Amino acid sequence: MARVLVVEDDPFVRSALIRHLTDAAHAVRSVGTALEALREVAHQGFDLVILDLGLPDLDGAEALKMLRGLSDVPVIVATARDEESEIVRLLNDGADDYLVKPFSAPHLSARMTAVLRRSRSGGAAEPPRLIEVGGLCIDPRRRKAELDGVALELTRREFDLLTFLAGRPGVVVPRRELLAEVWQQSYGDDQTIDVHLSWLRRKLGESAARPRYLHTLRGVGVKLEAPVTQAGAGGVLPGPTA
Repeated sequence: MARVLVVEDDPFVRSALIRHLTDAAHAVRSVGTALEALREVAHQGFDLVILDLGLPDLDGAEALKMLRGLSDVPVIVATARDEESEIVRLLNDGADDYLVKPFSAPHLSARMTAVLRRSRSGGAAEPPRLIEVGGLCIDPRRRKAELDGVALELTRREFDLLTFLAGRPGVVVPRRELLAEVWQQSYGDDQTIDVHLSWLRRKLGESAARPRYLHTLRGVGVKLEAPVTQAGAGGVLPGPTA
């Protein structure tokens, strides 16, 4: 059972979602506006938010950004917008997953299961105390990361992706393995990985064209390794270059 907040202004859609989630033994609260959703998230504990984008008081994409300022609760966006650029923007803004309307109840259940499994699996095993790769220092227990002594402001998914790759320095990790281990999905769109890698690169002060830590091997996978000096001696660069 999960505690789910449904944010949907259409009464018919909202009723259908509530009925399906209740039948699946979830505890459900529902609101019809973005401001109500923000109040609920600020004062209640939820395992998952299902967020419609077509809200009457505030665009759902803006509401998503504000939700991320309040909580790292997993968010599945329900939208009629299926343009690739829009989906990329939603993932960049912090959505954990998305569903394009209309969608079936089994489809929603499958997406919820994957997102909830990932969010709950963090405490399943004892995490290492510290992971250090070059100037990166990651504390999985406290869920904090630093680059050259400066704290990194990471979303939950960014932190999980960085930690997984840093725990295997120099190892090329196939995309399928990233989907399985970080997203807890047996299948998915490579675009999801690319979006999060791009976002993570920006926070590490690098780019795909000029990587320092994150290296993509086209058609193979992704690896994280410490940057080396120009002399190749294995030293660590002092910080992100301009």
